[in-house]
Amino acid sequence: MSEPFLTPRQIVAELDQYIIGQDQAKRSVAIALRNRWRRQQVAENLREEIMPNNIILIGPTGVGKTEIARRLARLTQAPFIKVEATKFTEVGYVGKDVESMVRDLVELAVTQVRSRHMEEVREKARIMALEQVLDILIPPVQRNRQESWFSAEQSTPAVTDSDVELNEKTREKFREKLKAGSLADREIEISVQPEQMPFMQVVGASGLDDLNKQIQDVFDSLGQKKQKKRKLNVKEALEVLEAEEAGKLIDMDAIRKEAVRLTENHGIIFIDEIDKIAVTSSQSGGPDVSRSGVQRDLLPIVEGTSVSTKYGVVKTDHILFIASGAFHMSKPSDLIPELQGRFPIRVELKSLTEKDFISILTQPANALTRQYQALLQTEGVDLTFTEDGIAEIARIATEVNQEVENIGARRLHTILSTLFEEIMFMVPDQITEPSIRVDRNLVDQRLSGLVKNRDLSRYIL
Repeated sequence: MSEPFLTPRQIVAELDQYIIGQDQAKRSVAIALRNRWRRQQVAENLREEIMPNNIILIGPTGVGKTEIARRLARLTQAPFIKVEATKFTEVGYVGKDVESMVRDLVELAVTQVRSRHMEEVREKARIMALEQVLDILIPPVQRNRQESWFSAEQSTPAVTDSDVELNEKTREKFREKLKAGSLADREIEISVQPEQMPFMQVVGASGLDDLNKQIQDVFDSLGQKKQKKRKLNVKEALEVLEAEEAGKLIDMDAIRKEAVRLTENHGIIFIDEIDKIAVTSSQSGGPDVSRSGVQRDLLPIVEGTSVSTKYGVVKTDHILFIASGAFHMSKPSDLIPELQGRFPIRVELKSLTEKDFISILTQPANALTRQYQALLQTEGVDLTFTEDGIAEIARIATEVNQEVENIGARRLHTILSTLFEEIMFMVPDQITEPSIRVDRNLVDQRLSGLVKNRDLSRYIL
């Protein structure tokens, strides 16, 4: 895992490359991530007593809450999933139960660990796959060790040492050609395991989705010995056979155990829109009463319980939970008190300013301006932005957010999409200029009419 090698400052520095501002939120998640590693260094008798400091990120939409989650997923090699609180229902209602998030997390962990183990045996599997393809192209021959009355009566001529030597030389030549890729397009027929057919999904009470997976495993095991013939070119055949051989070389029992351990000690669950299950005083009854039921079901998962999965029992005591919500219509205090206590760290993210928008358009490694430059570069068009052009885009984004609805940095997506719509349509047929310069005049020309018309702004921008 990369996590132990990252200090809180290094984690923040990584997040700074993609997320503008929100320093307090970055500091909080950086400390929480580093604490996962610190806990592993503590004596075992005390290690179990150290609980993760779960976090609630509070702020309006488009300020970076989800982006922080996405970047954490890429930054850490720990099992990480993002779920939406509104997707879950109280036990007894039709829908997903909260325990499914843990099952999904361990499923992801198994996939990660399996991929890592397969990568470790990749070279050996590649050699084995290459030999299988070679056996199809040039079958090996062996000299008869002894003549018998049975073999003497056969019409097949005896294989001599020279035959074996010639066969080996031919195989060696083809082996080199396979390694060089010169036979990549030749078509061959191989025997492979049949692809697993999708099984009907069971939706219902807690545990039935796990039963569905177990039934699927039974059907898979029954069909493991069946193979089917496929005609592929050598390149494709090598990839298929390499994956099969790698799967045979790894120990799935060890992978399952490692995945469960990884989930329990390093797993991270990001719960988005947690404010949508908060119950205000005005919602104490009525059709939304099940929101508090979801909170009660969520509490033991966050607090620490054991969840049965197809890979074994998973304890959630040390899984890190990061929740987020806009809390426009409710407050964190509207969550049930027990659940509030399980999220001791609360961080409020600030609304984005015009200056922030300028930074978002220019500083991140994945800035939207760089994305459009890369897209148009594929058509041979050099796209440049002037400072006043960037400033005008930021000003319009701020103005529309204030007058229509504040959706934060997401407004930049709609504005740039509208700004470049004509250009992206015309290139390369009708726009042959090698370069396009986006300045204030171009931005005003394309967007000023939309900004002045409130109705058009509401539906287009």
